[in-house]
Amino acid sequence: MREKPAFLSGTDLPGMDDVTRYQSVLDHVEGAGMLDRVLAWSAINSGSRNLAGLSHMADMLADALSFLPGEVRRLPADIGSSVDVSGAQKAETYGDNLLLTVRPEAPVQILLTGHMDTVFAKDSDFQSCRWLNDDVLNGPGVADMKGGIAVMLAALSAFERYEGCERLGYQVVLNSDEEIASPGSAALLKRAAQGKYAALTYEPSALPDGTLAGARPGSGNFSIIITGRSAHAGRNPQDGRNAVVAAADLTLRLTELVRPGLSVNPARIDGGGPNNVVPDHAIVRVNMRPATPRDQEEAQAALDMIIADVARQRDVAIHVHGGFARPPKPMDARAQALYELVQQCGRSLGQEIGWRDTGGVCDGNNIAACGVPVVDTMGVRGGSIHSADEYLIVSSLVERSRLSALLLCRLAQAAPVLHRS
Repeated sequence: MREKPAFLSGTDLPGMDDVTRYQSVLDHVEGAGMLDRVLAWSAINSGSRNLAGLSHMADMLADALSFLPGEVRRLPADIGSSVDVSGAQKAETYGDNLLLTVRPEAPVQILLTGHMDTVFAKDSDFQSCRWLNDDVLNGPGVADMKGGIAVMLAALSAFERYEGCERLGYQVVLNSDEEIASPGSAALLKRAAQGKYAALTYEPSALPDGTLAGARPGSGNFSIIITGRSAHAGRNPQDGRNAVVAAADLTLRLTELVRPGLSVNPARIDGGGPNNVVPDHAIVRVNMRPATPRDQEEAQAALDMIIADVARQRDVAIHVHGGFARPPKPMDARAQALYELVQQCGRSLGQEIGWRDTGGVCDGNNIAACGVPVVDTMGVRGGSIHSADEYLIVSSLVERSRLSALLLCRLAQAAPVLHRS
């Protein structure tokens, strides 16, 4: 029989007394200010590659964070790399990241994260907000996740009015590259996760009804660079080593790895040249999504074996760039306990909250890989993210902020232990 954590046992279960006990905290959540922030932030294009827009967004967010106690630091991102169509590696720079640290001496330490970047490039046609009805706002990043950041900050501001807030310390990471797998902020996230009791990430809910994302697969992006040997296609093709043929062979073998627990998506092949030349260069770009750590290990081993076999049989050289930037995020016992606490807090506020496994990935994957239980869809209700139809259900700003504020109070009040036997 499994043991319940302290905060889920006995008479201390969340109930209507929570609303009374923490009413002054919950009453501090105010929707108009959050909506104003979302509208202002969504007017700034902060696509992951728009460094000027990201810098403007970081300025705005640093100012918003300054109203909380603690130290706000603006940190440069780590330098990354990518592979161009010629197969050459080039350095990649990303926007600055923000780190707020509050009460590092407190007995309970948690991590809250969000991202300031969106998928909408500087030259995107989707640059402004419009009202679809009185409660639905369409706009870039309104749900993913400028609305989520507004929820996080409102909840923290309300929590700071709780008389027991000194028991809870926290760090907030707002990064600039989450939508491209956090290459410049992964190390920051890992450092911030160390020693944390729990984590909350403010991605939008998995479904518009507020359902949370539970288990997530991992994700790996690979650029597989194939170098063959050029030759005249008519005079001496036998002397060539066709990189495009090797790329096709490799791609077909990768698709045969698809099974329950592993998806493989060859997304693009670059290379080739004139019809009368045996091509000596090709690049296969592929995404792999393993459901569990074991699936990831098996996928990596299979990829390595296929690459070695194609290189040998086709007499080509193959170099791999990339890897699994997002580890799988299974639901373990500690994560389950945290989700149940969120659910109990929701019920005390009249919100029925469940969760479901999802195919997407986010920074929650990286945090969970550090051994920290994380609920990574604490943001707004909305939908159609990553498209020009993205929308925010505006009433969820207050709803989800109250949920987070109550959750923070519960974590501080009980200093519980997330443990199951």
